[in-house]
Amino acid sequence: MAFAASHPQLWAQEVTSEAPSQAVTVQTSKVGQALPDSPGAVRYPEAEVVPPEDDRDTVTIESNEPQRKTGNVYTADDHVVITYRNHVVYADHIVYDSDTNELTATGHLRVVGGKNNEDFTASHGRMNVVTQTGRFYDVNGSVGMKAGMKLGGTSRETYVNSNPFLFMGRMVEKTGPEEYTIYDGKFTSCMMPHPDWLLSAGKFHVGEGRASAQNSIFHVVGLPLLYLPYVTHPVEADQRQSGIEIPEFGNSSTKGVVLGETFYWAINRSMDLTVGLDYFSRRGWSERSTFQYKGVGNDFVRAHYSGLQDRGYMAGNVYVNQGGQDIAFSGRHDFSRQTRVAGFAEYLSSYPYRQAFAEDFNEAVSSDIVSTIYAVHQWDGYSAGVRVERYQGLKMAATAKTPEEEVRIFHVPSLEFSSTEHEIGRTGLQWNLVSSMAGLSRVQPDFSTGGLTQRFDFHPQISYPLSFDGWHLRGSLGVRDTLYSRSKEPTNLGGLPVELSTSLNRADVEMEAELRAPVVERTFDSPGVERFFHHDVRHTIEPEFAYRYVTGVSNFQNVLRFDDVDVASNTNEVEYGVTQRLFLRPLKAQHCAETEEKVEKEQAKIKDTVTHLSMRRTSGCGNQELISWRVTQKYFLDSRFGGAVVDGRRNIFDTTLNLSGIAFLTEPREISPLVSRLRVRTSANMDVEWDFDLDTGAKKFTSNNVVVDVHQGNVFGGLSYARLNAPGRFYTEGATSSVSNFNQLRLLLGYGSPTKEGLSVAANVGLDLNSTGANLVQYGALQTSYNWNCCGFSVEYRKYELGSVRNESAEKFSITLVNLGTAGNLRSAASLF
Repeated sequence: MAFAASHPQLWAQEVTSEAPSQAVTVQTSKVGQALPDSPGAVRYPEAEVVPPEDDRDTVTIESNEPQRKTGNVYTADDHVVITYRNHVVYADHIVYDSDTNELTATGHLRVVGGKNNEDFTASHGRMNVVTQTGRFYDVNGSVGMKAGMKLGGTSRETYVNSNPFLFMGRMVEKTGPEEYTIYDGKFTSCMMPHPDWLLSAGKFHVGEGRASAQNSIFHVVGLPLLYLPYVTHPVEADQRQSGIEIPEFGNSSTKGVVLGETFYWAINRSMDLTVGLDYFSRRGWSERSTFQYKGVGNDFVRAHYSGLQDRGYMAGNVYVNQGGQDIAFSGRHDFSRQTRVAGFAEYLSSYPYRQAFAEDFNEAVSSDIVSTIYAVHQWDGYSAGVRVERYQGLKMAATAKTPEEEVRIFHVPSLEFSSTEHEIGRTGLQWNLVSSMAGLSRVQPDFSTGGLTQRFDFHPQISYPLSFDGWHLRGSLGVRDTLYSRSKEPTNLGGLPVELSTSLNRADVEMEAELRAPVVERTFDSPGVERFFHHDVRHTIEPEFAYRYVTGVSNFQNVLRFDDVDVASNTNEVEYGVTQRLFLRPLKAQHCAETEEKVEKEQAKIKDTVTHLSMRRTSGCGNQELISWRVTQKYFLDSRFGGAVVDGRRNIFDTTLNLSGIAFLTEPREISPLVSRLRVRTSANMDVEWDFDLDTGAKKFTSNNVVVDVHQGNVFGGLSYARLNAPGRFYTEGATSSVSNFNQLRLLLGYGSPTKEGLSVAANVGLDLNSTGANLVQYGALQTSYNWNCCGFSVEYRKYELGSVRNESAEKFSITLVNLGTAGNLRSAASLF
């Protein structure tokens, strides 16, 4: 037993008991009255610990002064420490009765321990150490906190769960291991002695994981702010509390005065439900609700509903109603590692509703709604699944008097089977398969399919890879057969599509050869390079060539359009490109070169890419990619794609989609746009991306996108530039495609974070560079916040300019009290940080 030098006199006593209020056996020893001056000197006996027998518990009493015993009553003074199970009691003076397990303590009384890390001090008190009941006076305490390590000579207390409970009271009656009654008390979740908020009441009851009180007063920064007839607060780490949240209120130029209330129901530890109702003084009532479930592993369910019962408004002589509903569902359940069901489904009743009332700008301008629910089983490189999908494409009406346009496409359902590449015996030949069977329908203005169109698609392929002296050649041969139960008449430019009840069979033969040349590389390790980059620099060039020939599709214009399966066409093309990379390599070049040589030899034996990456990391010599730049283009030997191209209309084929997502075919052509993808990661704090499609024939950028992300400490910023000048996305089949032409710039700059103490500020703006004057700014926001110990205040000004559908300015704010709630209408989803 070790003793501190500052306590030369230490008395220890151990008391064991079988059960409360029963006889005890005591073994006492007087230890270390005077330490011997030399090894030969007389030693005093050390404490002899009596081990507990059976299930008996042990009470240990330590003190600086000699302990006294009268019958079964023990008395100790001066820095007394009593230990029982996971509780420790400190006091200046104690009297302990081993028969009743009753303990009376006075002077600097402190009780520490328990399941929830309870820690409180009192002037005096009385308790039963076994039943953990008692009564204490002039109490200051906490549940869910513990003292941290000493830093700079001071001890800092830290949270050990998300719901710390700090309290004080004239008297605390402990009625069980985790139950208290606090009289004339106060409680908070903030650090003492100057909490940002607290509740005061004549009596608090703590039990079953929560604290409750009647007729309490809510204080903020020391000022009484609100009277609460009844209040509850969770005190356990995983405890959530059902109840009515703090009301929300705000102001908007289009909604008017906003008043809202939310009810939160903690159904159990895995599920909760939030239901809210808002009143917009200028528009009407808005409802919202969210259900959440989190299961084992990746299992989850989330459902959200929002709606508005809009009173509408008059735009000149036209009545405008922007009410609507938005319902979204997402979930996943894993039956095993190979089998799962998952999906996302959404229903939006009105696009103007989303444009006018969505909190996020990206959501407000999103007109595509894709709902997909699928189940899949995967084994040994095979995959079998079933999928149900609904596509909803919305287009805003040209005027307030005309209805909005909508395109709906259904897959109900689609059965799918596919495989990765499998070797045929030991021939070196690889085969794979993609197949599906689906029921499909399409509805759009001026056209709809009659019932479900049945489609069966079968696409096997065989390939043979070759490698020689760093060159890699891969040749493949495939066939594709697609059967449709319905078809359509070919339409001329300006004509409307007409569905036919006759079936259709589309079949093709596909040949492809892909050639990859050896990687050309060079390492720059001159002193100048090493001084500038602090690394060696490795430059690699990876050229690639591919030839693809597809023939047999003679009925492209008769195929109904539902998804990318239906845009397969003839083609005779060559694709060529090159990828350049710059890597930074550590300066320990000789060691790394030897290590990488060994790694490359091992990689040559392994075909698993993931294993290759893992070996690179564990070698300690992995290269950091600084720049990656890929440029590619296609040359079409058959400029009409077997007669599939219609002049003056946007044409989309699977070969153009594989090159770029931007449409470019409105007439026969031989050369595709030049597609460039550039990535630059200058450091761990900065990323730059520049993607563009350059149409060399039209001498213009059909798309041009630049993204910059910077973050250094508490400072962050971003820039996003997007330019699109391509054939229009929305059109009625048979009509001339319009041109999608937008030119937008978005900026973000900020300092801080949502949890940073002190001041944080951020601003963003979206500009429409095709507009001038008042229409230049599409949206903008300025947000600032200040956080104290456990209290935060945020304010925001937000502006939306979305033409006639939305011209709104709103002031928002929120006051956040840690572990209590947030008052105001600035939600975390709208945060700029």
